[in-house]
Amino acid sequence: MGIARILLQTTFQFPVSAFPPIAVGFFGLGTGYLIYGPQELFGFPKRSREVDLSTGIWGIWMPGFMQFVTGVLLFVGLTWFHSFRAAPLYMAALAFTAYGVHWWAIGLNRSLHGDARPNAFMAIAFTAISALGIVVFAVTHDLPVAGLFIGLTCIYVSDFFASLGIPLGERALGAFHLGTGGWLMYLTWATALNLAAGYHLPL
Repeated sequence: MGIARILLQTTFQFPVSAFPPIAVGFFGLGTGYLIYGPQELFGFPKRSREVDLSTGIWGIWMPGFMQFVTGVLLFVGLTWFHSFRAAPLYMAALAFTAYGVHWWAIGLNRSLHGDARPNAFMAIAFTAISALGIVVFAVTHDLPVAGLFIGLTCIYVSDFFASLGIPLGERALGAFHLGTGGWLMYLTWATALNLAAGYHLPL
């Protein structure tokens, strides 16, 4: 019994990692935005069964899968292995996981030609989590990431109207997708260069 008690009390402590996988999530989401944005803003390529299937598949895998993997890795590192210690990464884990799963739904909905109107009510919840991200990263003085969540908030406000079939809402959604997608490419570069090459770009 004594040995069993000792084994049960044994915990494994992993070294703290300086390499959170956030660039994976940034790149996946940014790619999704750069794919969807031109269609929403400029109508190119024109939507068809084949185009919807293609954009749906991209949505499932790039912003969907890559963000979900990032969120799960962050949560596991924060809660099980304690290899990540920075508190703002909790908000990043929440966001990446939630956005990843929601992109699976968006991609499948697009691929299967589902009704887009329920997305308007999804947009309410994701506006709330995006605004939460602004607060967390502004309070922790990470202004580049707070800026990302400002873009995300604008996206979901626009998505509410776009999902209800309002043309101006779709145009605004496309513009915010492209602008935020560009910013995500910067965040991908900054993260990779800072961690891999010792740069000190704002992040």
